[in-house]
Parts: sequence; C-alpha cells; structure tokens
Amino acid sequence: MEKVADWQIRQLGGSAAKTWIEATFYAGLMATYRTTHQAKYLDAVDAWGKANQWTLGPGRTNADDQCAGQAYVEAYDVDNNMAELSPTQTELGAMVSAPQAGRVVWWWADSLFMSPPVFARVGAATSQSKYFDAMSTMYWDTVAFLQDKASGLFWRDSSFFGRTCPNGKGMFWARGNAWVIAGAARVIDELPPAYPDRAKFIALLRTMAMALLPLQRSDGYWSSCLTDAKDYPSPETSGTAGFTFALAWGVNRGLLDAATYGPAIQKGWSALAAAVNATSGQLGWVQPVGGAPGPSALGNSAPYGTGLFLLAGSEVATLAP
Repeated sequence: MEKVADWQIRQLGGSAAKTWIEATFYAGLMATYRTTHQAKYLDAVDAWGKANQWTLGPGRTNADDQCAGQAYVEAYDVDNNMAELSPTQTELGAMVSAPQAGRVVWWWADSLFMSPPVFARVGAATSQSKYFDAMSTMYWDTVAFLQDKASGLFWRDSSFFGRTCPNGKGMFWARGNAWVIAGAARVIDELPPAYPDRAKFIALLRTMAMALLPLQRSDGYWSSCLTDAKDYPSPETSGTAGFTFALAWGVNRGLLDAATYGPAIQKGWSALAAAVNATSGQLGWVQPVGGAPGPSALGNSAPYGTGLFLLAGSEVATLAP
C-alpha cells in the first residue's frame, strides 16, 4: 500500500485536480492513513483539499464532481475543521432541498460509488438523517433502474440493457459493478445501526457478492466483461480491487462468511499485489477511462485504480492472518 501510494503521489506532482479520477485516489489515501498511521498521507489529503478550498467540482448535482467529498469529510472526521466539511454540506444540502429521481441524477452505475458515500458521510458527521434519507431514496430508485434482477449484477447504464459480450452472455462491466458494491460498503459504514434502510444495503452487498464469487478467474482477477473471460483475457486491476475491497470489508464486519469469501479475497489480493511494479510501486493492468468492458495492459495505470487498490489493501490488512 505504501509503495503504491507513494508512487501515485509522485505522479500527481501536487496537482489540485479534483475529478472522480483523483478523488477516488484520495479516498484510498485516507484508508492508507488509517491503516499505516503515517501522517504524510493525511498531509497529502490536506494539501489537496486546501488547494481546492475544500470545494467540489462544478457540476452541482453531478456525482462525479461530488466524489471529492469522500476524502474531504473523512479529513474533517480527523481534524474537526468545519472548513473541510462546509462546502460539501452546502452542495449536498441543495440536493436535499430539491430532490430528483435517482435514475435522473445517478443514471449510471459508477455514480453509486461517487456520490452516495458522500451523503452518508455528511449525515454521519452532522448527525442529520435528512442526508441519509435523500441518499437512500435516490439510491434505491437507481437500483430499481439498473440492476438486472436475474443475475443480481448491474448494467452500466440504460444503453446496455440486454447487450451481450461476444460469447452471448450479459455485458456486465467489472469496474461498473465494482463501483456499485464498493460504494454500498462505504455507505453502510456510515449508516446508524438502526437506520431503516440499512438492511437493504446489506442485502444488496450480499446479493452482489454471491453473484461475483463464481465469476472470479483462477488467476484471482475478474474479467473486464464479468461473464466472458475468453474474449477479455487481460488482467484488470480496478474492478478486481473494488471487488476485493468489498468482500474483505464484508468479512471484517461479519456481514459475509469468512470461509466462503476468504479464498476469493486472498486470490484477489495476490493478483493485485502481483500487478505492482516491485521497484517503482506503479500499479498496472488498470483499464483506462471508459464506460464498457475493454482491454488493459501492464503499463496502464490511473489514480482511480490505485485508490481502489488502497481501499482493498486497507481491508485485507485487517483480516485475521
């Protein structure tokens, strides 16, 4: 984790960019701080947040532009500095006051990682259930829209409904589904134990975990098209990292059975670790930015891939030996 985090920090070179690409990395960097207790990782998040004055992206209801709030609010949880929380709370408050249907604002699978955990973190930080309530209402409308009931997996968006990979099976994109299950875990983390819809989020996590388990390859990876390993043979680390994170998170909290999912977690982490350059710390085999299954190469890396890797590492590190 440290090697990968240090490499990515060097690559970003102090950039203040705050798209979902960088924001996912900083969410993973907060997990690295919590796991290693090394202040330099919190310092890097603080420097990034201050460079942006702790503001979100320009799209006021765009989930991608809200992802930065995950690291911002987590930094607030450490520092209790309202400057780190207020801009995100204000932006989300506007959505709470003028709610829209989930399938309108969160119409693609990725959005269920980018925005709902921010609502949940603000709700937890402020002890105001209105953030949980607005998030949950939008969330379950999107689930009703995008989840394939037969498989339990998610279409990337409505343009994929019924589409197939070359082998004729459903085109369920690995990273798209990783965004969903990883986002669900991060939402559950913040919901009060007695919150009415918490059980629904846990049920979704379990449904997806059960669907993903038989789709893992013998090498530990999940293929970019989850149902078609033959036509998508490349290793792919961003989806695999998201799944490994969510499964390990579920086992660590007693929500998934360790005997059932432990071997898959270990295989997934072994595959991810093998994709890290032992000298530089670069994580390879990250499918480039896109919205559908596609190829990846050893030289492909991206901050969102390293962020998901760090989230996975933070949970694998806490598993019993």
